[in-house]
Amino acid sequence: MSETNNEITPLHTLNPLHRFSDRVEDYVKYRPSYPEAAIDKILENFTLPIAVADVGAGTGISARQLASRGVNVIAIEPNAAMRNAAESNQNVEWKNGTAEATNLPDASVDLITCFQAFHWFTPEPTLAEFRRILKPSGRLAVVWNNRDKNDEFTAEYSRIIRAVSNNHPAESRMKSVEPLLETPYFNNIQEYNFVFQQELDKNGLIGRAKSSSYVPNQGEVYEQVVDDLEHLYQRFKNQQGFVYMSYSTSVHLGEAN
Repeated sequence: MSETNNEITPLHTLNPLHRFSDRVEDYVKYRPSYPEAAIDKILENFTLPIAVADVGAGTGISARQLASRGVNVIAIEPNAAMRNAAESNQNVEWKNGTAEATNLPDASVDLITCFQAFHWFTPEPTLAEFRRILKPSGRLAVVWNNRDKNDEFTAEYSRIIRAVSNNHPAESRMKSVEPLLETPYFNNIQEYNFVFQQELDKNGLIGRAKSSSYVPNQGEVYEQVVDDLEHLYQRFKNQQGFVYMSYSTSVHLGEAN
């Protein structure tokens, strides 16, 4: 698939419901969390407790972060393997549903969050569904951990991943936010950015790559990416044996129309 075609390939057409089923173990262990300052911004101006729908919740990384703040989280995730791998939390209720059909009642939540997931959703039915389940004063938060291209280690890692994934469109997904900026269902869209780092040992670095659905996890190409990442690790590891993935975490916040 050429890079030109990738630029126009909607990610929601690339089997989003099942593509992570064979990545669950690595996803649980090696996917990064999110900066606490980003969670602060998302919850700003709310009087807690509130009801939050975390849509595309995966294995619950963001749901648990939100729950730790005392909010009541409904984690919506269509992939059973991902749901089953989630740690139990008394403030998180898991439900089988999609962004396009959450199965939640009208005007039932104060806040909707999408962490590292919005690019997999079909935009128009999703945003209409979000508006339906939000209370009139509700808000929407769309969050991505974007790898920092200005950090040498992170840029080298990204180069390896782009090559091995044949420039998969998820590697340049920021156009995915455009439907949010153009929708009639939400207004006053504001963007905030936060600096964040993920500490990884060698197994963590390899596992982080394997948690991406578009990176091969077996075969000759997989062996090559492991070799490339081991060389990268040796170049950049510190005395404690760690490398640091740098992110710019973007938060887009919108208000219900």
